[in-house]
Amino acid sequence: MVLTIITINRNNVSGLKKTMQSVLEQAFKDFEYVVVDGASTDGSVEVIEEFEPAFGDRLRWISESDKGIYHAMNKGIRMASGDYVEFLNSGDCLASSEVVGRMMEVLSKEQFPPILYGNMIKVFPDGHDFKDCCFAGRDISFLGFYTGTLNHSPAYIKRSLFDRFGMYDESLRIVSDWKWYLQTIVLGGVKPVYSDIDVTVF
Repeated sequence: MVLTIITINRNNVSGLKKTMQSVLEQAFKDFEYVVVDGASTDGSVEVIEEFEPAFGDRLRWISESDKGIYHAMNKGIRMASGDYVEFLNSGDCLASSEVVGRMMEVLSKEQFPPILYGNMIKVFPDGHDFKDCCFAGRDISFLGFYTGTLNHSPAYIKRSLFDRFGMYDESLRIVSDWKWYLQTIVLGGVKPVYSDIDVTVF
């Protein structure tokens, strides 16, 4: 298995349904889907169970209490069997039904880089949207991370990097993914590859 898509959820039943639907609708099917639910009490578990037959053996999930989002993300990494992981958290969705297939083509074409990332479409409450291309292929420096970050939802990350650089820091409530990218890319010398594909909608 090349790819595992991981969804983290806690009491966001409507967002979870939208996320899972966008994953189910992918034309390319050869990937694993992992859902880590934080013991939700709002019907989220029932939504997962409703989707389960459509995904078949491609879906693996748990529902249990956790210590925060990064603890849940680390659980997802440990559950994943894919060479790459993508974090598509509850409420976010894939930008089109062709996204996974297109990204998999780029992975092969680029000889499976350590990190492949695309664009994230940010939709604001007033309805307008903004295409966030992150670094859009530019070299990423410490200064770049001082002023920004690499979004995790449109990134395909080699799972072996978590063995090499460690997991997300669970002591942080926010920005642990920023810290991990800083350690991996800026300090660790890992070179991400960019593809101008709209991958996710946030």
